[in-house]
Amino acid sequence: MSADEFHHVRAVRHRRGRDSAAGFWLDSYDYQALAENVLDPFAPGGSRQYRRAVHDVVTDEFLDRPWQTAPPGTVLVIDGLFLHRDELAGVWDFSVFLDAPFEVTVARMARRDGSHPDPTHPSVARYVEGQRLYFAACSPWRRANLVIDNTDVAHPTIVWHDSNP
Repeated sequence: MSADEFHHVRAVRHRRGRDSAAGFWLDSYDYQALAENVLDPFAPGGSRQYRRAVHDVVTDEFLDRPWQTAPPGTVLVIDGLFLHRDELAGVWDFSVFLDAPFEVTVARMARRDGSHPDPTHPSVARYVEGQRLYFAACSPWRRANLVIDNTDVAHPTIVWHDSNP
């Protein structure tokens, strides 16, 4: 499952300005919707009834997808940005932080999205500076149970592992 299916609507994401790094860091995701539709249902004693998405970031439309029921014993895996922030710090049984320099991650984003590959280019400043705000506020590599250097996706390397999650 991906946190990218739980973005805020464009008006909220861009309320601080379309190019605002603070807006990217603070306003991108609807954590309440993620909790209500995914995290709470998978929490101990939860119903296991969940929805995979509530918002289409491309069309900016809310989605009213049917609820699904996960079988007993299902393991929930969520990917996404900013998942080690304060609001989510206590919900993970185990978390992984994939680390790579901006020169690598921005180039990957460029191949995927057609954006500029240079992390110093103004068109990607919102992404890069928003991530820097996140790193400064949350130090996700300290909150994760496992840190992986993902610079080379063909050869990821474990940098740190908490043997007592």
